Amino acid sequence: MTLNPADAQVIESPTTHIPTHWYNVVADLPTPPAPMLNPATREPVTPGELAPLFASELVRQELSTERWTEIPAPVREAYATYRPTPFIRALGLERAVGTRSRIYLKYEGVSPLGSHKLNSSLPQAYYNKLDGITTLTTETGAGQWGAALAYAGALFGLDVDVYQVRASFDSKPYRRYLMETYGATVHSSPSELTESGRAMRERFPDTTGSLGMAISEAVEVAAKSGGSAHYALGSVLNQVILHQSVIGQEAVDQLRQMEPEGADAVFGCVGGGSNFGGLAFPILREVLRGRSHARIVACEPTACPSITKGEFRYDAGDVAGMTPLMQMYTLGVDFVPSPIHAGGLRYHGMSPLVSHVVHEGLMSATAITQTDAFAAGVLTARSQGILPAPESTHAIAAALDYVRAQEEPRVVVIGVSGHGHLDLPAYASYVHGELTDLE
Repeated sequence: MTLNPADAQVIESPTTHIPTHWYNVVADLPTPPAPMLNPATREPVTPGELAPLFASELVRQELSTERWTEIPAPVREAYATYRPTPFIRALGLERAVGTRSRIYLKYEGVSPLGSHKLNSSLPQAYYNKLDGITTLTTETGAGQWGAALAYAGALFGLDVDVYQVRASFDSKPYRRYLMETYGATVHSSPSELTESGRAMRERFPDTTGSLGMAISEAVEVAAKSGGSAHYALGSVLNQVILHQSVIGQEAVDQLRQMEPEGADAVFGCVGGGSNFGGLAFPILREVLRGRSHARIVACEPTACPSITKGEFRYDAGDVAGMTPLMQMYTLGVDFVPSPIHAGGLRYHGMSPLVSHVVHEGLMSATAITQTDAFAAGVLTARSQGILPAPESTHAIAAALDYVRAQEEPRVVVIGVSGHGHLDLPAYASYVHGELTDLE
C-alpha cells in the first residue's frame, strides 16, 4: 500500500460516510483526566520519554487535548475495505427475548480480522512506517489484537513480534495460526526470551500468564532494539481509543437515521477500554451537549472486574513496571485473572480515560458472569445468526437484563466488538454444560 496520501482513494458508503477525523473526548470533558506519570520521578511523562516506544505522531496523539485529528488518506483507504460497519436492528433477538424494546447492534465483526482491533492497528503501523521503524512488538490476549497488528504490518511492510498470554496461546491455536499466516512471530508469554519473562516464570512458575506480563515482554524487546522497533498497544492508551472513535461516530450517525429521538441505553464490553471508549465517547459527546439522554454502561467479567471491584488510583500498566503509571481502576498489577474464555477482558486495569469518566459519574459499569455471557451469545447466534465474540457477549447479557427490567419500550444500542468464529471451543463448552463461573 502506498504511504502517499495524495495517491490514496477513499470509497464512501451511500448511507454513512467513513469519518474523516478521529474524535478525542478529552476536549469535551468537564474535568481533565490525570496525566500519566514517570514511575521513577512521579512527574507527568513528557513526549521525549514516550518517543523510544511510539511513533512521533502517536506520541502527539497520546498527549493531545485537541478535539479532532485528521485520519490520513492511506488509513481511510484501508478503512474503506470494511467501514462503515453495520448498524443492525436485531429483530430476531427482540422476538427471542419477547421485548417491545428496539435493539440495535453496532457490529465490528465484518472487518478482515473479525473485530474492532483493525481500527487502531492500521494507523499505528502507518505512523511507524513513516518514522522508519522496521519492527513492531506487542502483546495479545485472545489474539484479536495480535492478528490485527500482524495484518497491518503485512499491509505496510513491517515485521511484527507478538507475545500472547499463555492461557490464550494454549486454548486458541487458531488465533496463533492466523497471526503466523499474516507473517507475525508469536511467543507464549511469559517466555524465556526476555529478562522480564524469565523473572515472571521464576516468580510464578505455573502461571497462565496475563496481559500485564505480556506487555512487559513486548515493551522490553522494543526498548532494547536500538531504535529499530517500537511497541504497539491494542487498548488502554488514549491514542488507541482515539482511533476507535470511528465506531461511535458512525453509530451516532446511523442511530440518528433510524431513531431520531436517540438511544435510551448503550452497552459495550470493556477489558482495556478501547472498544468501549470508541463506541461510547462520541455518544457521550452528544450527552454532554444535550443532544442525547443515553445511559452508557461498561460491561466487564466477574472474573476480572477492574471497575466494579478495583480501586481508582495510580498503578503500573505492566508487571515489570516498565510502563508509565496511570490513574485508573485497577485490581493491582500483580493480579492474574482466571483463564476465562473472554481473553480480551483479562487486564488488571482499565483505560485511564474510561476510568475517569466512570469516576466522574458520566458512565456506569456492571459485571457479568461467564455463563450468563455465553447464554446471551448463544441466544444471539440462534435468533440473529451472529456469533458474537466472547467479550461482546458480556455487553449483550447486560443489555438483555436491562430490557427485561423495563416496563416501557426502550431503544438500546449494543457494541458487538467482533465475531466468535475462532472461539467455538468455548461455545462448545457452554453448550455441553462444561462452562463454570469464575469470580
